[in-house]
Amino acid sequence: MKQYEDQRAIVVGGSIGGLTTALLLKQLGFTVDIYERTPDNLDGRGGGIVLQPATLRWFRECSSQHPEDVSTATRWVQYLDQSNQVITRDEKAWRYTSWGTFYRALLADFGDEGYHLGEFVCGFDQDADGVDLRFVSGKTARADLVVLADGIGSLNRKRIDPEADLTYSGYIGWRGTVPESELSPDTFTLLSDSLTYSVAPLSHINLYPIPAENGQLDPGNRLINYVWYRNVQPGADFDEFMTDKRGFLGKVSVIPGQVQDRYVDDMRQAAVDMLAPAAAEVVTKTKQPFIQAIWDLRTKHMVKGRVALLGDAATAARPHAAAGTAKAAVNAWALHDALIAARGDITAALEAWEPEQLELGNQVVDRVTAMGRRSQVDSTWTPGDPDLRFGLYGPGR
Repeated sequence: MKQYEDQRAIVVGGSIGGLTTALLLKQLGFTVDIYERTPDNLDGRGGGIVLQPATLRWFRECSSQHPEDVSTATRWVQYLDQSNQVITRDEKAWRYTSWGTFYRALLADFGDEGYHLGEFVCGFDQDADGVDLRFVSGKTARADLVVLADGIGSLNRKRIDPEADLTYSGYIGWRGTVPESELSPDTFTLLSDSLTYSVAPLSHINLYPIPAENGQLDPGNRLINYVWYRNVQPGADFDEFMTDKRGFLGKVSVIPGQVQDRYVDDMRQAAVDMLAPAAAEVVTKTKQPFIQAIWDLRTKHMVKGRVALLGDAATAARPHAAAGTAKAAVNAWALHDALIAARGDITAALEAWEPEQLELGNQVVDRVTAMGRRSQVDSTWTPGDPDLRFGLYGPGR
């Protein structure tokens, strides 16, 4: 008999971190329900993801699906100058996926049963034996364990750590994808087997290939994904920038098709003026770029009784280390191991799990904050500097 076969777990948030957590809890015997606030399938959301070892661990150890089936790969890390010349190039392999491809793969392993769309958890209470959740629909549910994996905008985070709040970094990320088939032959050749950077004053961009929307992985049939960091002053400038075409102010993002045309036009012209031509070509050919505001989030507490914060709901780190999904996966696997060690005592498991996860989150935020300062404030982001490489635990790790 599995240790938790007679226990129920609820995961709030049906994204990648929530699905990974739910799959691991199922392995321990929990009956698991996921509640996702969005009414529609999340398949089409987001852009590219850099796949670090922790993110891929489920597929390497537990799934019949293989990492190679859901990801692309490159062999090199390179920096381009303003004339498209390669100024540094190091052999360092990375794997990538699209958000939708990875989400579909995890959901296929979890299954549709127990995955509930359009259910927003707005509050909870707990006693010594369980947690009672309240939904805006009027629904209620009770569980032995609750994991809040509902992202950077988590409403219930304040119930765990009342002092936790988002801090704006001073810059945003322009994001988008372009089919490789729409690129010029020279640009495709230059970008197809590399994680590529272009550095400009107070700015930089990175680009890499990800699976196409239909899942195709062959070079020439994939997408090129990018994140381009640009400073936007906090306050009125930021609010105006993040107001979409419908007049709604987005705190975290402005979705594809809703960015004001004047900002898109300015972004395309700036790409031509500031970036390597190959990078500029990708940016200017993006049909519907979108905006991700870059925030910092730290918490002093990830646990309250039988409730845990996980992933970006607990600690949100700027994307410079490509560590967000990896950190969520590490949180999930560590929770799995703590529950095994606790031999059925959920509160003891969470108490044992929390300190190391808090430390990891703070270490990542410290590192990416320093990296962001080098790019967006000091202009000391030096091409080829190994300290600037991706990695959850440190550069290249």
